[in-house]
Amino acid sequence: MDNSKFKGLFSALLTPFGKNGEIKYDSIKSLVDFNIANGIDGFYVGGSTGEGLLLTNEERKEVFKCVKEAAGSRVTLIAHVGSISTKAAQDMAKCAESLGYDAISAVAPFYYSFPLQAILGYYNDIANSAELPMIIYNFPASSGFSLTKDVANELFKNEKFIGIKHTSGDMFAINGFKNLNRDIIVYNGFDETLLAGLAMGADGAIGSTYNFMGKKFKQIINDFKAGNLEKAQKGQNEADEIITEMIKYGVFQSEKAVLTEMGVDMGECRKPFLPISDECRASMKKVAQKLMSE
Repeated sequence: MDNSKFKGLFSALLTPFGKNGEIKYDSIKSLVDFNIANGIDGFYVGGSTGEGLLLTNEERKEVFKCVKEAAGSRVTLIAHVGSISTKAAQDMAKCAESLGYDAISAVAPFYYSFPLQAILGYYNDIANSAELPMIIYNFPASSGFSLTKDVANELFKNEKFIGIKHTSGDMFAINGFKNLNRDIIVYNGFDETLLAGLAMGADGAIGSTYNFMGKKFKQIINDFKAGNLEKAQKGQNEADEIITEMIKYGVFQSEKAVLTEMGVDMGECRKPFLPISDECRASMKKVAQKLMSE
């Protein structure tokens, strides 16, 4: 299988909501076009950034459909189908397949502290429920499960598995994943450490701030590949300054405020996330103006 289309910079797509928490499908389409215009290689749909676990399963499938209709075949599409329920995840995987997605992905089942064999079973059950390739979403801080090299080697005996989205500060793990018993795609998951992830062998990245800083992060990747590390580090530092400012007000709220200032009406986050504060909007207006002037 040619996995080249899975390399590069993928936006973990945000989900825009109206005042009553309804999904703004027109804004999703605008966001897709905005990202593609900024050089994004693909979308990771329905994940943490998309507030996927705050959506009903039917809403998640509707978002999958909307993104596919908007993106067409212009970029690579990965549907995050992870759920605490294997059956629900399988249902969403079949939906993504029917819509023409390129791959599925899932975070480990959470809350119940499932044993390893249960987690392995969950992943294989989802992968075997559809014909699409599968990408593991390794997010220890949120799932309570940390993928190791040995466990990955066990999972990747199943040829359906092609990659790992590694959302962790453990850079050593990326090197381990790139040296499994078979070659796989590894994505860096924390935007603020993209350059470090690339240095440890990551094939690309999936992240939330790429929704509005796609050009900046694509340049970091290009500079790294060209061996211009000083310029790449400068770009990473600039991005990290913005991320540091966003953390003050809530990352998802800040991302939506920035994008709204850049012309894509993102609305609010869904409860129980807090509303976007006036201070956040004022700060992110300055961030948006700076980015649009670059």
